[in-house]
Amino acid sequence: MISFQNLSIDFKLKEKTKLKQWIKAVTEKEKHILGNITYIFCTDDELLDINVKHLNHKTFTDIITFDYTENRKINSDIFISIDRVLENSKKFQVSFEEELHRVMIHGILHLCGYKDKTKSEAELMRRKENLALKALLQ
Repeated sequence: MISFQNLSIDFKLKEKTKLKQWIKAVTEKEKHILGNITYIFCTDDELLDINVKHLNHKTFTDIITFDYTENRKINSDIFISIDRVLENSKKFQVSFEEELHRVMIHGILHLCGYKDKTKSEAELMRRKENLALKALLQ
């Protein structure tokens, strides 16, 4: 089951049903089973607090994925900073929706086992994101 929540922001996600189907399809393509995924949309400050408290990182980020996966059944709370997504969409000159969808699927790909610490891992992650985004547009 996929659900969407907000912390203290007034944010309305568009096309929830389509996004749920897309996330499920990507998960299945990666040979995983969809468990419970909760996306929590929040502000930069809220995500920074989570980053400091839980990961001891004192930096802003666009996403934090808490992985509760067992075997191949993915379960997670995925926190996304809407402020950071908006800023990054301008920085990378893409629409807000495209950047949001990229970040959303980035979290799912991490849950499916993909990493992005090295250059080669990051390149593979980007290719997987691009394939997923292309599938969403079809």
